[in-house]
Amino acid sequence: MGATFEGLPISEGIAFGPVRLVQWKVPEVPHEVVPDARAEEEVERFLAARDWAKERLREVQEGTKARLGSMEARIFEPQLLMLEDAEVVDATIRYIRENRLSAPRAFEWRMLELHARWVRTSNPMVLDRLSDLEDLLVRVLHRLLGLSEPGDMLGDGEPAIIVSHNLTPSLTVQMNPEQILGLATDLGTRTSHWAILARSLEIPAVGGLVDLSARLKDGQQMILDGRLGRIVLEPDASDRTTYEERKVRIRKWEEELSEVVRLDSVTLDGQPVALRANIDLPGEAVRGKAHGAEGVGLFRTEFLVVGRNSMPGEEEQYEAYRDVVEVFPDRAVFIRTFDLGGDKFPMFLHMPAEENPFLGWRAIRVCLDELDLFRPQLRAILRATAHGDVRILLPLVNDVEEILRVRELLGEEEDSLRRDGIPFSSGYKLGCLIETPAAALDAVELARHCDFFSIGTNDLVQYTLAVDRTNARLANLYNPFHPAVVRQLHQVSRVSRAAGIEVSVCGEMAGDPLGAFLLLGLDITALSVAWPSIPEIKKVIRSFRIEDARTAARKTLAAPSSAEVIQCLADGIGSSVELSDFSGRWSLSRS
Repeated sequence: MGATFEGLPISEGIAFGPVRLVQWKVPEVPHEVVPDARAEEEVERFLAARDWAKERLREVQEGTKARLGSMEARIFEPQLLMLEDAEVVDATIRYIRENRLSAPRAFEWRMLELHARWVRTSNPMVLDRLSDLEDLLVRVLHRLLGLSEPGDMLGDGEPAIIVSHNLTPSLTVQMNPEQILGLATDLGTRTSHWAILARSLEIPAVGGLVDLSARLKDGQQMILDGRLGRIVLEPDASDRTTYEERKVRIRKWEEELSEVVRLDSVTLDGQPVALRANIDLPGEAVRGKAHGAEGVGLFRTEFLVVGRNSMPGEEEQYEAYRDVVEVFPDRAVFIRTFDLGGDKFPMFLHMPAEENPFLGWRAIRVCLDELDLFRPQLRAILRATAHGDVRILLPLVNDVEEILRVRELLGEEEDSLRRDGIPFSSGYKLGCLIETPAAALDAVELARHCDFFSIGTNDLVQYTLAVDRTNARLANLYNPFHPAVVRQLHQVSRVSRAAGIEVSVCGEMAGDPLGAFLLLGLDITALSVAWPSIPEIKKVIRSFRIEDARTAARKTLAAPSSAEVIQCLADGIGSSVELSDFSGRWSLSRS
């Protein structure tokens, strides 16, 4: 059996192939002091390289726009802005003129100074900013030193799995999915810019592998499973057979897609289930609909702010929200307000360094403190209500005062829109994400002020178990089937039914067959999952009875351990669902 490494799921799919190590690193720059007479020549050389890099990045951006869409292309805006930034350009020129450094040496010094400054922020999302910086540093230095284009690092075109310490957007977008079979990185999460592009390109990817790239050699054989976040190195015949069979089953699922899409999302005994899509970018709404989504259960809006040097305008936001709502004019679209902080770091907010950013200034706390950011978003969302059933979803709410304050702000923005003669619908709904034990325990009070609940199981598990969900070292401790989590789900569902408001789940648990079985058993009959998973979960839903799910769920509420919770569910779902076809590692533990 090959060596197995657990990381973070980034982009779905299974890849088999040889390792190709990509050492995305800054080239060695000789220390060179130039004569006074050459200083201006070096300045011109730097500016020429800067202009070349801008032009090359614009070409990459235009190619990305044509290939993937305008939103994905905006990922390159931070790099283009950096090449115009006086902190980069003027400081480099000053080092050339005052210190008589060569152009490459002066540029390297300045960028390393900025790198050191940003590293000290201690905020996880700064990694994307550092990635942009390093991308530029490598690109410009290669030009100044007469080295080959960074894209040449991808190899000779032979199919392979790229393994790297980290990746950059400009490198990722140049990848051909027919030649780049998969991506494995030491760093990176689902929100990393390169990860978003990998999903758009449909290249399987795993991140958070800590130091795997330092352990591997070119040419070693690898199996990469982007759904499970798992790597198998030097697989044996048994490993290959297991994953080949898994890949065949998944391919069979894909071939059945058109048939499954047309079917209703309903259990064997007639319980309808609202099955919606989670999306990161507006363009994914169309894909979600093509996969059978009944609306959008989670529209993450952070793409509008992360990695940018300035706040997004109201019009830009309105167009993005409207585009999604118009894809589902007769279905609900849940738009989550900015969930910033934690692992999403917008540079223009100058967010403070925090010891525990996931427990710090984030989500609704940021929005209520930064009204210059929040008001335009609320106004843009209100304008989008004129086009369909829009529901406003507030992240990380713990206190009814937070909901009341948002309702007050919405009332003010409604009055403003009326004065301006701009249409909107007053029939929108406002609800909150249940993501902390505090919110689950206080659900009765929250329900008095909410039109709906949506349970974010990713954070709920993280905060309940005190386990960082982005830490690959703790992957074995992150367990959505822990009895404490199950009982909170039951509590929120019970409160919602009593209050007569809808409760849905938009976390990854809803996209796992055992998770979906449990949630329906707890009478949570609205699920929102990653759009590629919709046909799979729909087929699972159609394969069992709601009464069997309720019976199994009742048993889980008395189970003393995670293992027994899983066993109750596995016994309850029976043989009608082949869990290993597509499920996560929790369902695979079924005996």
